[in-house]
Amino acid sequence: MLSTNTGPPPHLADVSLHVRYGEFFTVLGPPHSGKTALLRAVAGFLPQSGGRVLVDGEDIGHLPARARGIGYVFHGGGLWPHLTVEQHVAFGLEQLRIARDEIGRRVQVVTNRLGLGAVRAARPDALTLDGQRRLALARALAVEPRLLLLDEPLAHLDPLTRKTLRLELARLHRDLAVTTICATRDAADAMALSDRIAVVAGGRVLQVGDPETLYRRPASRVVAEALGPANFLPVRVVELRELGVVVETTRGDRVPVPGIGAFREGSRGLLVLRPETLPITEAAMARGPGIPGQVSLRVFEGARYLYEIDVGAGDTIRVELPAGELSVFRLGDRVRVEISSDTAVLLPDEERSTARRD
Repeated sequence: MLSTNTGPPPHLADVSLHVRYGEFFTVLGPPHSGKTALLRAVAGFLPQSGGRVLVDGEDIGHLPARARGIGYVFHGGGLWPHLTVEQHVAFGLEQLRIARDEIGRRVQVVTNRLGLGAVRAARPDALTLDGQRRLALARALAVEPRLLLLDEPLAHLDPLTRKTLRLELARLHRDLAVTTICATRDAADAMALSDRIAVVAGGRVLQVGDPETLYRRPASRVVAEALGPANFLPVRVVELRELGVVVETTRGDRVPVPGIGAFREGSRGLLVLRPETLPITEAAMARGPGIPGQVSLRVFEGARYLYEIDVGAGDTIRVELPAGELSVFRLGDRVRVEISSDTAVLLPDEERSTARRD
């Protein structure tokens, strides 16, 4: 359990998380959600108003940051412009009073591993942004921390470099098995790297689970949005069934879906539909449950087509299909968006419920 009430909001509100030994654990949330505050509290940079920080069963909450045995990669790197790559990596080792020969050995091993062996004499401003991120990571890993904290380690990188460094970070964690807590706002980074994810907002933990569970079974709209693009289709429950419910769209189309939570007939809900999981078929060929509509937009992105399907009453559903699909739909085509238990989740429509209570 961890809480803080110092510094700018959001403050952590009784956050309780257990990170397993050797796990890559990600705290995912939008800007100002409390994810960086959580890292800073664990590292000892943010005073606690309550709770404990336990590492390997030891309460380190009373220790200064330098004595916690934690490696920290700051958002933006936090590099010193006057020090070389070698001096950066050696700095923490010197603070630990490690023998000079051992410092030299560790610097060589870590810089080679992070692809910095050829630029040890360079200063940060001579490195690419990718190189600066690698340097910040090398500096944190050189001290062989028992816990590694990463604050937006891949932010602001171009897409290709980001994917490359993401793979290298995953490989590095696999090889070193350092218990890692990462804070990010990027769902792709979180899902690619993490054993488990905690979605946070307003200084509170909303849901914890493995990436696939959170992606396919979010507990709320906020969690669903944090994990990537989704359609949120307003519906009304019109029938209760043993394994789910039947919902009705604004236009009046009905479809059976699984439901999370306690729904009654007449309950308002949001149907969560991930664009890349939805198949569409020609309306005349459709056989299973689905929502009919008309193609109102088509965008070609090389590897995929993005479609927008008008399902009436001002509602639309976005669908992503691989470009290799045999059928390419045109503007105006009448289609059916197929719905199944694997592609849909029904959540309570909290906003409309609140509005009715008000």
